[in-house]
This record gives sequence, structure tokens and C-alpha cells, in this order.
Amino acid sequence: MKFNETVSFLLSRVATAHKTHMERRLGEIGLHSGQLAMLFELWKQDGRRQVDLAAELGLAPPTVNKTLNGMIDVGLVTRERLEDDARATRIFLTDAGRRIRTEVEAEWLEIEEEILTELTETERLVLFDLLTKLKHFYFGTDPEEE
Repeated sequence: MKFNETVSFLLSRVATAHKTHMERRLGEIGLHSGQLAMLFELWKQDGRRQVDLAAELGLAPPTVNKTLNGMIDVGLVTRERLEDDARATRIFLTDAGRRIRTEVEAEWLEIEEEILTELTETERLVLFDLLTKLKHFYFGTDPEEE
């Protein structure tokens, strides 16, 4: 079997194409994918420690720091040291960071429909199940805890 006829090759190509597409579309509203990942985590739970964001996203702390600095610069988040935990830096959404959620969700759902347009409902469900299994494999998470 040739490497370009493997699932890994195809998945890599599709993931790269999807990320490029997402970057272009999200760029239209002033975001890039790294910022979006941070926003997703903060929308789930605001005031997260920076170190926890890094761990949750599987990113190196300097990468998270750089992304957060950009988000601070455009007014999406603030960084604060809390009196009860001076060692930890916590990240909080600003009003702009909370407001952009509606725009992001609308764009996200539009992209979702666009990329799945050629799939039947059954194919969509199967694809979702397969990608969920791969996600659990890569992140070492338990499917039962979702």
C-alpha cells in the first residue's frame, strides 16, 4: 500500500484543508483558530488559569501566552492575578469576548452545513461517530464521560 492511499494521509490532507478554510472564514470576523480554541474553553468556563488552558488544549505555555497576548490586544480577554492565588494567572472574557460568541456560532454552523452538503444524514452521523472515536484516542479521554 502506498502512503498516499492510507487513512492517515487522507485525514491529514482533509484536516489541513479544513483548518485553512476555517482560518479564512474566521479571519473575516477577526479571529484565527488558536484564538477560537481559547474562546471555546472560556465560554465553557470563564476565569480559567492560563496553565489549565494550556493543558486542556494540549499546547505549550508559550504558545498559549502568545495567543492570549493577541486576544488581550484586540480586547477579547483580560489577564489577572488573583489575591488568593498570586502564582496563577487567570483569563477572563471581556464584554467583546462574550459578544463575539453569537457571530462565531453563526459562522461555525454555516461552515458546518457547507462542508457537509455532499453527505447524506447517515454519512454525517457515521463521520461524527468516527471522528469522536479518533478524538478520544488522541486526547486519551473516556467516551463515557462526554
